[in-house]
Amino acid sequence: MMQKRFWIDVVLGTAFIFFLMYFVLEIFDKLDILDPIGEAISDVEITDMVFSRLRDHPGASSDIVLINIGNLDREGIAEQINIVNAHHPKLIAIDVFFRNKGNARKDSLLAAAFSKVNHLVLASKLSGYNANGSFDGLETSHPIFNQYAETAFANFITGAQEQDQFKTCRTFTPKESTSSGEEVAFAVKISQIFDPGKAQAFLSRERPYEVINYRGNVLYDEGEFAHMFPALDVADIFNGNFTPDLIKDKIVIMGYMGNDFDDKSWKDKFYTPMNLDYAGKANPDMFGVVVHANIVSMILEGAFINEMSQWGSIISGILLCFINVVFFTVIYIRLPRWYDGLTKIIQIVEVIILMGVIIMVFYLFNYKLNITIGIAAILLSGDSLEAYYGVIKNLFSKNDRKEIFRIHQMNEPRNEEYA
Repeated sequence: MMQKRFWIDVVLGTAFIFFLMYFVLEIFDKLDILDPIGEAISDVEITDMVFSRLRDHPGASSDIVLINIGNLDREGIAEQINIVNAHHPKLIAIDVFFRNKGNARKDSLLAAAFSKVNHLVLASKLSGYNANGSFDGLETSHPIFNQYAETAFANFITGAQEQDQFKTCRTFTPKESTSSGEEVAFAVKISQIFDPGKAQAFLSRERPYEVINYRGNVLYDEGEFAHMFPALDVADIFNGNFTPDLIKDKIVIMGYMGNDFDDKSWKDKFYTPMNLDYAGKANPDMFGVVVHANIVSMILEGAFINEMSQWGSIISGILLCFINVVFFTVIYIRLPRWYDGLTKIIQIVEVIILMGVIIMVFYLFNYKLNITIGIAAILLSGDSLEAYYGVIKNLFSKNDRKEIFRIHQMNEPRNEEYA
């Protein structure tokens, strides 16, 4: 009978902890004053430490070259393309929109430059997300430019609305449905042209979104991953500061990376897990064009990151909570005077160990353990279980309910230890 009651209490105690977790989340969701705190906390993941601090150089793909267009007008971009195209790249992808007509002469020069490129990819933009999980709109460059190119969407998943908000880019969607049909991501389209087999192997995973396995950055000297992608500045192209073999048969991705490489502009820049200030990020660390390059590199290298499913996260959370409740219940029954101290120590040790496991599994196997629910349950389990036994369980006992209302208790002597 005692054993049966023990397991009933364990199950009910576990359920009570999850009820409290849901209740606390609802409160945080409704208190707007806590939004800035919530945004800052949600923008930090423990696995960021692997990218920014622990990894050795994984090696970015040598088949990718980045070219900065700076603030060039359409004539300048056309001249860049003609110079690059003369060295026979496998493809040229341009992370820029040319939505409207401009100066007729400059437009003509740009269109003519596009027409000479064997494989050209221009960015598109998804818009108007609807309840069916697709997009009503697809913005592209003007038809006079688009006629020479294949398009692919350049949108990233960040959760930010404005430039000055936190917008860490960790994931992307490989493809999306639009009113015009299916559109693949910018990096996926590049990979399909360069190596169809590897692109298909990636798409065959059939995942709604993918975690980006960042391989490197450019421009900055302070990080472990500085200058991993070959990159040419605006002046490098016009002055011929490169060898033909850097471009021949390579993927050339052109886009904005500041006015020049000395510019610290935040325009079209994102926070990534490679940011050295991974907690409380100070400055965005990667231009959008470099994020695309990282995704292409990931696809070509076949270095995908797998992730625990949502159901796996829920089940692991329940199991971790259940195990904790079992041990804490034993302590509550057999060592009541030690309960508070022991449970706090156990919780701290457990969380440290689990965080270490998350980091090492991600570092060694490129596998992302989503056990946030379990960690939250562990942190709540000690005090919550004490509340369950001391309050909730007593409320369902007739004698215990009466005890709290007994008037004669008011005249009982106080415990000298707390007097």
